[in-house]
Amino acid sequence: MPAPGSAWPPQSMAAVYREMRRDAMWYAGDPARLAALADRRENGGEVRHGRRRLGRQQLADFPRKRERRLHVPLPGDIATKSANLLFADMPTITAPNKDTNTFLGDALDTMHLHELLLGAAEQAAAVSGIFLRLTWDRDIVPDRPIPTTVQPDNALPEWSFGVMRAVTFWRELDGGDPQTVYRHLERHEPGRIEHALYEGTPDNLGRAVPLGEHTDTAGLIGSLGPDGVSVETGIKMLTAVYVPNMTPNRLHRSSPYGRSDYAAPIHDQFAALDDVWTSWMRDIRLARARLVVPDGYLTSLGPGQGAAWDDDREVYSGLNMPPTENGGLTLAQFKIRVDEHQRTAEALTRKAVESAGYSAQSFGLEGGGQALTATEVDARDEDSTVTTKKKAGYWRSRLPDFLLAYQLLAIEQFGARITPERPAVEFRLDAAESEQSKATTLELYARAGAVSTATKVKYRSPDMLDADVEAEVAAILAETGAGAPDPGDTYPM
Repeated sequence: MPAPGSAWPPQSMAAVYREMRRDAMWYAGDPARLAALADRRENGGEVRHGRRRLGRQQLADFPRKRERRLHVPLPGDIATKSANLLFADMPTITAPNKDTNTFLGDALDTMHLHELLLGAAEQAAAVSGIFLRLTWDRDIVPDRPIPTTVQPDNALPEWSFGVMRAVTFWRELDGGDPQTVYRHLERHEPGRIEHALYEGTPDNLGRAVPLGEHTDTAGLIGSLGPDGVSVETGIKMLTAVYVPNMTPNRLHRSSPYGRSDYAAPIHDQFAALDDVWTSWMRDIRLARARLVVPDGYLTSLGPGQGAAWDDDREVYSGLNMPPTENGGLTLAQFKIRVDEHQRTAEALTRKAVESAGYSAQSFGLEGGGQALTATEVDARDEDSTVTTKKKAGYWRSRLPDFLLAYQLLAIEQFGARITPERPAVEFRLDAAESEQSKATTLELYARAGAVSTATKVKYRSPDMLDADVEAEVAAILAETGAGAPDPGDTYPM
């Protein structure tokens, strides 16, 4: 555990956390925080009062009107698209042992792994990676471990040669005055999980206090060992794994941390896209029809209250004023620059998604509505496919370790009767392949004589059971006559 009185967050992690939280801000899309960021960007990184840019004094009689900025949720769309491409279909998880395979199948349903992975992949795309953690609480789930996720800016991992050997998760708890912060630290190491509670300040860890001093940690006391601060897991594996979004981290090249999809970086494109939409909506607001009317058309609002024009009124009494061509009314309405704004917004969006590693087609920016062949669709989606396959590789190597630790913990803590095995994880990244594309591929293989009927059936219907595949193959061979015996074999010459 960190020493009492340590600076918090630790100095070694301050820059990494700062970058993660900037990415998290764009992912969350909070208008107030983004508006404050835009102000700092316009003012060269500092907030200025009383003076405008270029040294011009703000006139007291004409206070600057704060423009309402609009935010385009492209950062969130990129993260969601990343997760959908990766986990829209649950990967196939299998173990060699039949009983273990059955246990895993039941566990995947009961622990809602699919929705956990979808959320984890989306957050990993935004903030560079995600931690998967195993814990348990028999009062909540009495018969199995509980898989959870932890954000990377709430973790202090310890690495050896790029391999995580321990990790400390931390969270700030409610309570105390604004200058008093309670933090719960949870350290995972092979065979052991240790807990600690600290009372400090916003930038200092402070002193260690008993777990019972805060309601959020008091419930842990009954599950801890004789030392009152830790619990033995009973397994040699670490009960947490780190899954990077992509590697390497361009700002910290020697770090095992992954990088965000926004780390091209494309924050400037996000800000510029917001500027374009804000300008577009400003054009619409300024282009609303306005009437310039003579003073005689105004209705008095009473002594000292001025006068106003009622544009909903249908009948007016005669006015003592000289006639004019427009009846004294002048219509003011400005042009809305729709095409210019739309083309600029599409160009910025295209550049941002391509820099993030995805195809413009995946975001509906190509095609123009015309029909495309399967080959053209695959070509336009190539960047998205390559990026998704790269990300699948990180999950394919980490997720089996997590599921093996899940099995071992189920055996040690809940008495599960299985043979623990490291399962194989296979992603179905071709799930979106069209039927036309599949048929074309199978035809080429068949023409080359490079594929069997059973393989063709399995390729067409990946979810079909082996027994159903055999039955389908037999039916196809019977219908086509391809399975009939050679007469030369039955009646030899």
